[in-house]
Amino acid sequence: MSIELWGGPECTVNRVGSSYIDQIRLSGHQNRIDDLDRFAALGIRKLRYPVLWERTAPEGYPDWRWADERLERFRALKVDPIVGLLHHGSGPRYTSLIDPLFPEHFSQYAKQVAQRYPWVEHYTPVNEPLTTARFSGLYGFWYPHGRSDKLFAKAFVLQCRAIVLAMREIRKVNQNAKLVQTEDLGKTFSLPNLSYQADFENERRWLTFDLLSGRLKPSDGMWKFLVRSGIKDHELYWFMENSCAPDVLGMNHYVTSDRFLDDRIEYFAEGLHGGNGRDRYADVEAVRVNLDESLGPLARLQELWARYRRPIAVTEVHLGCTIDEQLRWFWEVWNAALHMQSRGADIRAVTAWSLLGSFDWNSLLTRQDGHYESGVFDLRSLHPASTELGQLIMDLAQRRRPTHPALRGAGWWRKPERACYQIPNGGTEVVSVM
Repeated sequence: MSIELWGGPECTVNRVGSSYIDQIRLSGHQNRIDDLDRFAALGIRKLRYPVLWERTAPEGYPDWRWADERLERFRALKVDPIVGLLHHGSGPRYTSLIDPLFPEHFSQYAKQVAQRYPWVEHYTPVNEPLTTARFSGLYGFWYPHGRSDKLFAKAFVLQCRAIVLAMREIRKVNQNAKLVQTEDLGKTFSLPNLSYQADFENERRWLTFDLLSGRLKPSDGMWKFLVRSGIKDHELYWFMENSCAPDVLGMNHYVTSDRFLDDRIEYFAEGLHGGNGRDRYADVEAVRVNLDESLGPLARLQELWARYRRPIAVTEVHLGCTIDEQLRWFWEVWNAALHMQSRGADIRAVTAWSLLGSFDWNSLLTRQDGHYESGVFDLRSLHPASTELGQLIMDLAQRRRPTHPALRGAGWWRKPERACYQIPNGGTEVVSVM
């Protein structure tokens, strides 16, 4: 089975305080329906696409005009949408990720979408619920700006409940509807004295798939953590009784997804300092440390397949860097997927994400500075201009071997000079835990 090429425009709508940041508006895609023709011309036949709650029904009454026009164009272009309903968001102003009624409100919106577009077969109701819960409930970056295990756990469990209820409503309309569930599965490495924290984070990264699949059990460490954080046992048993295993496991992976924890905080800029209430440490990109460990997409795909043995798609591939490095990153992910498929893994697709580029992800969308990273298209001209990455996508879609000279070299993340931080000498080893 060949690997499909999927795509998607960066479509986050997140909330900071009382302000919403809407990538579709920032990119101008809001008013350019012909972008869909540009995407289709690349050879992409499935597109992750937003019919987002906050955009469609900000006050509770849906306005379908924008979505109607776009999804009708999808059908004309013979492109299948993978419809997203919430993408790092917290819903309209009348609710939030910690509202006990959030799942019920959300599932009613999902029902309306399914009834409006009964022919749609693929859905990602909530993008990256674990990541969104961390950013919104643990780190305080996004609304409701929580900074505790309690708020993190509540936001996470409510999002997962919302996914289950949404898919239930969607499947009442279309029994063939498929759940394409996305999550960032970056791995954490550490020095030995912080191995307990690395162990915790590496167990936590599987929570989205484990909980939705009904795999999380009372004996599991993450079950006990969620209960300590205020979740009731019966709330977790509900997922065992109402399992909603993803039809496709969507792995989102970035150069910076893998992390490294180091308690020698004096060596790191203050902005990298953090902690867990027990120890203070720096949390940095593992790729910037002189590790001998396996980093990157192939290692993460191997772990994901070994754990679940379910269909997999890499659902976001993007790098904010020069075009040559963007080409090398996509090529590495593509070859990792091919390698896994050749060894029996069910790898369905690789996704060219951020087709139109993205705005302000350098500050994790906490500020609106207008910082732009180009994607497959560059918006810094009168009309979206396809970059050399677009040619790579077309080559792969048409099963041609790419010939761009940049692909003969290694990406910066594979070069020795990538390392800005050194692990200590004298026999101290870096620890990584499954």
